[in-house]
Amino acid sequence: MTTENGSDQVVVRLDGVRKEYGQSVALDGVSMEIREGEAVAVMGPSGCGKSTLLNMIAGLDRPTAGSVNVHGEELGSLNETGLALYRRRRIGMVFQFFNLLDDLTALDNVALAGQLSGTSARQSRKRALDLLGELGVADQRNNYPATLSGGQRQRVAVARALMNKPSLLLADEPTGALDSSSGEQVMNLLLDLNRIGQTLLIVTHDPRLAERCATRLIEFEDGRIAREKVLERAA
Repeated sequence: MTTENGSDQVVVRLDGVRKEYGQSVALDGVSMEIREGEAVAVMGPSGCGKSTLLNMIAGLDRPTAGSVNVHGEELGSLNETGLALYRRRRIGMVFQFFNLLDDLTALDNVALAGQLSGTSARQSRKRALDLLGELGVADQRNNYPATLSGGQRQRVAVARALMNKPSLLLADEPTGALDSSSGEQVMNLLLDLNRIGQTLLIVTHDPRLAERCATRLIEFEDGRIAREKVLERAA
């Protein structure tokens, strides 16, 4: 698998995607591809369509026109049950404010993602523990989110997102709620994941995150792709 610059396999394809909310146009004829192994950062001012784009690819919203295809699956052809299965099995999602369940331990937060996809509780807990170990927070496995630092919570959230070995990891402002030190740790984590082959789509306001982690930058303005460029990461 080619990792630094992506392979020829297309993971995400948008063709002429338009999204209207009443009289407002959030996406205006967006066409783009993300290839296997790429780390794509999407930037732009508030209200430019970044979050709508992420929601389209996550199957959380449907386009007014155009098509969204992820790993050969046309999302428009799926009903709500199909979309829920798609989110559990095909993609992982990392959010700005972690979205962990407060009444579950770190280990149970991660393991739950596996159980919801049909993996046994025993197998789910084993993989969850392995992931927490790989991400450096195994010692926090029995702690609840409220007792963890922001950086630790985001690492648990990344472990949860990776639980079902997603073909695509979506990250929505993953460093936005973190202090600079924790943000650096999460940047390094995302960079390491991409270098071993994980395909990433990162929506961010932080140019440092884009420059550090992405292989390609797409800038949005007024619901359209304004410009894009290949980024050269440090070795």
